[in-house]
Amino acid sequence: MDHDQHFKALIREFFASFLQLFFADWLDLIDLTDLEWLEQEVFPDPPEGSRHLLDMVVRARSLEPIPPWHDRAGSAFLMAILIEIESPDNTTSIWERMPRYVRHLRDKLQMPVLPIALFLKVGLDGVGTLVHEERIRNLLVERSEFLYVGLPHFDAVQYVEGENWLGVALSALMRIPRDRAVWLGAEALRRLSLAPLTDQQKFLLGNCVEKYLPLTDDEQRQLAGMMPTETTLGIKPVNVTSYDRGLKEGEQLGFQKGEQLGLQKGVLKGKLENALEFRFGDAGLALMERLRGIEDIVVLESMLARLRAAKTLEEFEREIR
Repeated sequence: MDHDQHFKALIREFFASFLQLFFADWLDLIDLTDLEWLEQEVFPDPPEGSRHLLDMVVRARSLEPIPPWHDRAGSAFLMAILIEIESPDNTTSIWERMPRYVRHLRDKLQMPVLPIALFLKVGLDGVGTLVHEERIRNLLVERSEFLYVGLPHFDAVQYVEGENWLGVALSALMRIPRDRAVWLGAEALRRLSLAPLTDQQKFLLGNCVEKYLPLTDDEQRQLAGMMPTETTLGIKPVNVTSYDRGLKEGEQLGFQKGEQLGLQKGVLKGKLENALEFRFGDAGLALMERLRGIEDIVVLESMLARLRAAKTLEEFEREIR
């Protein structure tokens, strides 16, 4: 699973909590009861011709008109929110990329776009606005701004003890006192295990803690010693994802049969299981158990494509019958 994919699933599930944590002053603009996540939004990048997938785009209703977009007669108050998840330890590339992404989305969707950068390794001032300007001498040719949140800026202890469950999980990426990392991981997992959440939500949050908590090998053993067979969330250790399990299964099949088909099948099944689990939780895993016996690579690839396009589990099941 790629580094950012964990956050795409996490932020999608806890989008309201994300805004409450870092952008509460924007809550009066966005109708959180009417969201539509846009899948696989492609950004063309001329003149090289390369194409990029934007990280996360959600279409929402604005609770107030945004001129000039909503001055048109009969127009709905629609807007888009773009979230780019940045894992590098610098902000260099996003300064130039974000304005181009916003222009592309605005032109394609024909609605205003609110851009947000989520930095995993850069703290800056915690929460703020970044500005991109293009000038020719004293002439301001273009100016654009975008919101950002830099997780390493924040006090991890404050957030692990807070009441926002997403904040508890994200504390693993915040500023942690060097001698308290093991305690923080154990406390985060303990609190999440008692949270009034679904098993799937606990999985996503616990996955974040175990995957990104900065521990040495000795500290990892200490934390593992506190949960010898399962995490405090009562799930398999989440640093071994379903994709990893599928890849391992594929490697074993490949070596046993002396061919690459086993590897391909295992990886595809791992991807399918991972996607079903993240999107639909236990119901998705139950369906995966029925699909596990499929061995045709073409069928598995087709299922992955259909799953990306499906908005509900029922829709996906109808498509694969």
